[in-house]
Order: sequence, then structure tokens, then C-alpha cells
Amino acid sequence: MTAETCNVITANGEDLMENEKLNHLMTFPVFRNLTGQEIADIHGCGLMRSKKYKKGDIILTMGAYTDRLGVVLNGSVTIENIDLWGNRSILSDVAAGRVFGETYALTGEMLMVDAVAASDCEILFLDVKKMTGPAYRDRSWFPVMLMNLLMLSSRKNLTLSNRIFHTSSKRVRSRLQSYLSFCSMQAGSEEFDIPFDRQQLADYLNLDRTAMSKELGRMRDEGILEFRKKHFVLYKL
Repeated sequence: MTAETCNVITANGEDLMENEKLNHLMTFPVFRNLTGQEIADIHGCGLMRSKKYKKGDIILTMGAYTDRLGVVLNGSVTIENIDLWGNRSILSDVAAGRVFGETYALTGEMLMVDAVAASDCEILFLDVKKMTGPAYRDRSWFPVMLMNLLMLSSRKNLTLSNRIFHTSSKRVRSRLQSYLSFCSMQAGSEEFDIPFDRQQLADYLNLDRTAMSKELGRMRDEGILEFRKKHFVLYKL
């Protein structure tokens, strides 16, 4: 079987990878340096399946256990925590091509977060518990997947560290400036879009939405920035 000829079918009989989709998967970080044939082989071992979700659906539930990581094929997912009193914190946004749940899948620890569909999305689940076990050590993709998972785990640590940095200040403006400056650096421009709506941004920065919105308004009036929904423009004073 080659990347040019393989069609991979999910458990429910749907095409998972036609040629175009297969080539697209090969660009995802979790599949980096793998061939189409190796990705097809992973599926042939029963280690992957896909599922579609509607906006607001809970994909992984706090308090449960999982042996699979999720790869966002399209749409986006937020990683959230809701405490005993109903206060929500957003820990990260997972865009298409990125993964979630890998730490819990590999360690077997109970989920301390919810993974929620931030939009209609399709998720590819990889059974990394089995994938990294002794049964597949002779597969050509085995050492590559281990390296990719290590890299993804390291990047996730950086993502969580960035959030800690953004929320360390007690001042609303400082948190906004830290986060928006970071987004600007990532985009390589003073004009960019963020992945969050207003409530999600408040939850991510651990801020009251009203207080945050008022501060954004003051920053706009002072000529520091402009914004419309998720689109921001920053100005150097």
C-alpha cells in the first residue's frame, strides 16, 4: 500500500483519508516525518478513529479517564476547568492540526479538565497507550511517533507556562497587554486575530468580563489599540 493508493476507513465506514486528506495529515505535528503508508499502517493496527462534534459538545470530561489523544482535524477545541462553584477557566485553545489530552492518555491519570468543541469540529483519536506499547516497537513509525509525542508534550508545557505569565499580574490592563503582545509576536504583525470571543478571553485571563471589556474600551480611547470582535490592531505610543 502506498500514500498514493491508500484509502483509510473509519470504524463506522466513512473515509478518513482520501489522498488530499492524507497529504494534509502528513503536515500535522503529531505525524511529522511519517509517510502516508506509515499513517495508513497506524490506522490498520486499529489505533485511530475520527468523530464529529457540534459546538459546545464535551469531547473529554473532567473526572474521566482516556487512553487516546485528540487531533483537531478541523474547527477548534478549548481546554477548560470548572471548579466546585461553577467558575470557568480556559487553559488553552486547540486549533486545527494541534492535539489535546496527550498527557492524560500517556499517564493514565484522571482528567482534571474538559475538552469542549469551540466550534463544529472533527477529531481524530489516536490510541497512544497501545501505540507506545511493546506490540508495535518493530513498526517503522514507532520511534518517530515517540519523538513527536515528546515534542508535543514539551510544547504543551510552554503553552501552559505562557498562560501563567499572562495571568501573573493583578492588573487587568497588564494581563491584556501581556496576552495581546504575545499574539502580536506570534502573528509577526501588530494586526491579528485571537482565537477567543470576549467571554472566553476573560476566562482565559481569569478576569471579570465586564471589567475586561471596560479596560479594553479605555485602551482603545487612549489610542493603544483598536478591536472588532476577535480582530485587534495594536499601536506603539
